[in-house]
Order: sequence, then structure tokens, then C-alpha cells
Amino acid sequence: MTRLTGSALRVTIFIGENDVWHHRPLYTEIVHRAHAAGLAGAGVFRGIEGFGASSLIHTSRLLSLSEDLPVAIVIVDTEERVRAFLPQLDELVGEGLVILDDCEVVRYAGRDTESGKTGKKGKR
Repeated sequence: MTRLTGSALRVTIFIGENDVWHHRPLYTEIVHRAHAAGLAGAGVFRGIEGFGASSLIHTSRLLSLSEDLPVAIVIVDTEERVRAFLPQLDELVGEGLVILDDCEVVRYAGRDTESGKTGKKGKR
């Protein structure tokens, strides 16, 4: 079972929903690379409104600007493992913002690789 508790580093990558890497959504490529690198976890969150370096506001409320909503990818692991992953982000993220934050993980329990169980108790 994977466990990550205590001090960790969170990397948040802000990109556009339409950003691509070799005909694939950029957020998908980042998550798959984080998984392949063995990082503890990653999630993709779609924004409903935001702006970046272009200063153009993208919002889900205006039909004409809703094509490229903001996306945030959040990855958490030990500082050593996250910093080892940063060169891949340098390769992938041409336009965007990458933020590193110290954080504390209260509890993380991943899949038991031998049994395939997640550690969650089923309904009775």
C-alpha cells in the first residue's frame, strides 16, 4: 500500500483546455506522465472563468469565449519526486503557469498492488 503523509510538495499547472501535445489534450499528457513517473496523485480541474497572460477573460457564460476554459492540474508527492518531474513540465508547458507550494498531507492510501484493493470498506 502506498502511503504519503507529512511534508509534501504540490505543483499546480494552469493551462488552457484546448492546449495540446501531439494531437492529445495537454492535461491528459501531463497526468499520464505523472502516473508513469510513479507520483502519488494528480487531478485535473476545469475552471468556469479565468484569464492568463493574454488578459482575455475566458468564461463558460459567454458562448463565444467558452472554447478554451482554464484548466488546473494538481500533483502532490514528496519534494524530491516532484522536482524530478519538473523537467517534463518544462518540455510540455509552452504557455501556462506552474506553481510549487509546500503542503502537508494528512493521509494518502493508494491501491494495494498485490490484492488490487483500495483499502476502502464496501457497503454492508
